[in-house]
Amino acid sequence: MVESINSWANAITATRILLAPLVFLAIPEDGTGSWWSFLLWFVLCSSDGIDGYIARRRGPTAVGAFLDPLADKVLVLGAMFTLVAHDVFWFVPVAIIAGRELLISGYRIIKSGKGISVPASRMGKYKTVVQQFAVAFAIMPWTAVDATWLWLGLLWIAVVLTLVSGAQYLWHAGRPAPERVPEPAR
Repeated sequence: MVESINSWANAITATRILLAPLVFLAIPEDGTGSWWSFLLWFVLCSSDGIDGYIARRRGPTAVGAFLDPLADKVLVLGAMFTLVAHDVFWFVPVAIIAGRELLISGYRIIKSGKGISVPASRMGKYKTVVQQFAVAFAIMPWTAVDATWLWLGLLWIAVVLTLVSGAQYLWHAGRPAPERVPEPAR
C-alpha cells in the first residue's frame, strides 16, 4: 500500500470532511428542506463512491482506510444531529445509530492497534447508503414536508441495518481466528 495523504482518493475524502460543516449550516431550521443543502449533500455523498473507485484502481492506503469511514460518520452523524436539533429527526433513532458507530469504531481502533484490519461489511455499506438517503429525503424540498413517511421509514430501516451490521461485527469479533496451517518445508 502506498502511504500518502496526497493520493487523489484521500484528497477527495479529506475534502468531504472539510466541506461537511457547510451542509450542516445549509440545513434550514424550519424543516422545509433546501436545494442548496441537498445539492451539497448529494455531491459529498457521491464523492464517497468516487474516492472508493479511485482507491480500488490505484491501491488503498492506510490513511484512506482511516479517513473514508471517518468522513462517512462525520457527514451522516453531523447531518442527523443537525436534523435532530431542528426537530426534524427524532433523537432515539439517531442516538442508536451514533452509539453503534462509536462502538464499532472503537472496536476497529483496538483491532488496528493489533495490526488487524476490519474492513466494512456489505451490510455496513448498505447501512451507510440508507442513512445517506434518509438524510437526503429529509432535506430535499420536494420530500422534506410532503413525504415525511419516506425519510422517516428510511431512518428506521437505517436503524435496523445499523444494529444488524453492528451485531455482525461483534459476532465475528467473538469468533476465534482461523488457525494457520504451516506449509510443509521444501
